[in-house]
Amino acid sequence: MAYPFQNIEPKWQKYWADNKTFRAVEDESVPKEKRRYILDMFPYPSGAGLHVGHPEGYTATDIYSRFLRMNGYNVLHPMGYDAFGLPAENYAIKTGTHPAETTFKNIAHFTEQIKALGFSYDWDREIKTCTPDYYKWTQWIFLQLYKKGLAYEAETPINWCPSCMTGLANEEVKEGHCDRCGAQVTHKVIRQWILKITAYADRLIEDLDGLDWPESVKAMQRNWIGRSEGAEVDFAIADKDGKATGDKLTVYTTRCDTLFGATYMVVSPEHPLIEKLTTAEQKAAVEKYREDAAKKSDLERTDLAKTKTGVFSGSYAINPVNGKAIPIWVADYVLISYGTGAIMAVPAHDTRDWEFAKKFNLPIIEVLKSEVDVQKEAWTADGIHVNSEFLDGLNKKDAIAKMLEFLEERKIGKKAVNYKLRDWVFSRQRYWGEPIPLVHCPCCGTVPVPEEQLPLELPAVKSYQPTGTGESPLAGIESWVNCKCPKCGGDARRETNTMPQWAGSCWYYLRYIDPSNELSFCDSKKESYWMPVDLYVGGAEHAVLHLLYARFWHKVLYDCGVVSTKEPFQRLINQGMITSFAYQRKTKSLVAVDAVTEKDGKFFANDDGEELERVVAKMSKSLKNVVNPDEMIKTYGADSVRMYEMFMGPLTVSKPWNTQGLIGVNRFLDKIWNLSERPMSDIDITGKLDKDLASLRKTYAKTVKKVTEDTANLDFNVAISQMMIFINEASKFDSIPKAMWEGFVLLLSPYAPHLGEELWQKLGHDTSLAYEKYPVFSEDYCKDDTKEFPVMINGKLRAKFEAAADTDSATLEAMAKETDGFKKFTDGKTVAKIIVVPGKLVNVVVK
Repeated sequence: MAYPFQNIEPKWQKYWADNKTFRAVEDESVPKEKRRYILDMFPYPSGAGLHVGHPEGYTATDIYSRFLRMNGYNVLHPMGYDAFGLPAENYAIKTGTHPAETTFKNIAHFTEQIKALGFSYDWDREIKTCTPDYYKWTQWIFLQLYKKGLAYEAETPINWCPSCMTGLANEEVKEGHCDRCGAQVTHKVIRQWILKITAYADRLIEDLDGLDWPESVKAMQRNWIGRSEGAEVDFAIADKDGKATGDKLTVYTTRCDTLFGATYMVVSPEHPLIEKLTTAEQKAAVEKYREDAAKKSDLERTDLAKTKTGVFSGSYAINPVNGKAIPIWVADYVLISYGTGAIMAVPAHDTRDWEFAKKFNLPIIEVLKSEVDVQKEAWTADGIHVNSEFLDGLNKKDAIAKMLEFLEERKIGKKAVNYKLRDWVFSRQRYWGEPIPLVHCPCCGTVPVPEEQLPLELPAVKSYQPTGTGESPLAGIESWVNCKCPKCGGDARRETNTMPQWAGSCWYYLRYIDPSNELSFCDSKKESYWMPVDLYVGGAEHAVLHLLYARFWHKVLYDCGVVSTKEPFQRLINQGMITSFAYQRKTKSLVAVDAVTEKDGKFFANDDGEELERVVAKMSKSLKNVVNPDEMIKTYGADSVRMYEMFMGPLTVSKPWNTQGLIGVNRFLDKIWNLSERPMSDIDITGKLDKDLASLRKTYAKTVKKVTEDTANLDFNVAISQMMIFINEASKFDSIPKAMWEGFVLLLSPYAPHLGEELWQKLGHDTSLAYEKYPVFSEDYCKDDTKEFPVMINGKLRAKFEAAADTDSATLEAMAKETDGFKKFTDGKTVAKIIVVPGKLVNVVVK
């Protein structure tokens, strides 16, 4: 008989909601070590709703949260929605519906889907980043950044998405394309608000060491920040007679020891001195080159395989170590966003510089002893210094130290640290985001909106089309833009750019702690009660953007004295992706599922008949291979979906969805339900039992031990396997000891909570099992009565014998000597040594 999940699951979901079963309270009697904050990366409520990949991480944290509660922990486990941002606005523009309307409709759908899976969230703490009561505090945090000098305004070249018609941070550009819409990104100079994340670069690297995160994620963060140690060197700009003009170009280099090999300089097309550097004769060529460069992404510009391009500025600089005049070129392989936007080129020892020098017939001077002819190829390995005057004969380390001493003595250079990390381009030229709480006054300059006037609400308007001019749609709403200066009371204009989607997700974990507080973003006592987040689970796609930004904001709040920890997320787990089948052409391009015909077990494209290969691919609407959890829940029940998602494989590994596997798990739950219909005996399972029940008791004890350890370690798939072993053994009995069954139901309940609650009620209990004491195992019952001991003679297996698992060493040695194998292979030989490994084997050495 199938277990009636259609009735059971709604019943218990209603019970949990009505009784607020999972409401978290700051109980001061619970010691710090018995408190846990378990957090999911909250979802963006898209119109597509959840697919079966989304609940994987949610199920894992739910099992773990339920397990902790039953082990006496006070658990905070909340849920909310990351509801501002480009996707909602783009969808609204496409469909003609207001982003607020679509967002709240999607949130309602997501909530319904999430609740249908029976997750034990404290729904009283739900937050939505797009509501004024939430973004009031996002604006407040921005003002703290502004007051600390960490938010500044600049006219700067930024990544520009022509489709989304807004600026993008570097982290939002993937391989030269917009991470949201896929459009080719270009560069555009517009007014931006920028956050000085680089001020925290060292701390963002150093504090990774104390975190329990995957090493791969830590490495990605370190690489993105990209700290390097080197020197800043000043090159004087020369006039036409080769004399210094008073202006200078500063470069950053990790190899100041190669300065004698610098034969030309290159500046980025966006360098602020470019107009000064460009001579009248070269002006037209330089301007044309800059226009072309603006149409390229950073990825295109720095592609090592691309043909090098450049244009001579007409000016020269003076190499500070030898006084030689070297030409200054403009080339797009140098980025304004890295270092100083200018480089010294040492073509003999850098492949990129060598290719450029060869193309434009520039000098190549060897300064590291090379094993190749540097006129034919660059030597990029290290070597002893040559052609370097006072550095000749020195190795790299000594040469760098001596060159730094030379530069510092003459005040033409100094030690420096550089980062690949750039300051965070924070403003967006769109409507659906948090208004930036600043006012521009012609008399007072930029003035913060007073904190008591927050939130500065987004105006409710019908027109939210992007302008594409670099101005937000808010700029056209005169009734909102025009205001009075908070400082002098004169006419002023509001800031019209909005914040990026990342703003709301930078601190949401803190608002969960105190979501209704109108006086503060979070009460300090509640914050110190729960923080830091003990376990944070989400997708690896957030390894750089979200985690880096959230850590930055948290450190600023720590410096402001309003949070108690240096880091927000102590432990991080990235769940693996759940994939689905798709079809692939010989060219490796994927074909949508509904564009394929199956015939005789083979697959063919409908448009041209090409035979296709069935492959595993990411779930995608375009491929029409998305599995809807609503359908799975309707057909097999939420508990089956939960358990199957955990049974598929280790949490951190990607795995393909297979509905046949879900059916198998569903049958397992049917088996449990049917077993619960059998009579339960009141037999004392700690007393003397007959052989069969003693064997079942051992299986039960091993199950309690293994499920406990595996759940604590988030090894959910093997925990489920062990539960299956117990049920298979229990199914052989017409009557099951009630105490044993109660323990199993408690083990099962974090995984299949609806079924667990129903079975608990069937056992005669009238309250939820959510806070029942988790079963404990007796180590004595886990031990096997006997085990097989191998007898190894000179490293080879020669015999085996049965003995009690805890047999002492002397007895094991005596028993080994009685085996036929021992007698045969020691006959006529000298036994040099017998080594007994208790509980494992007997090792014999003979001569």
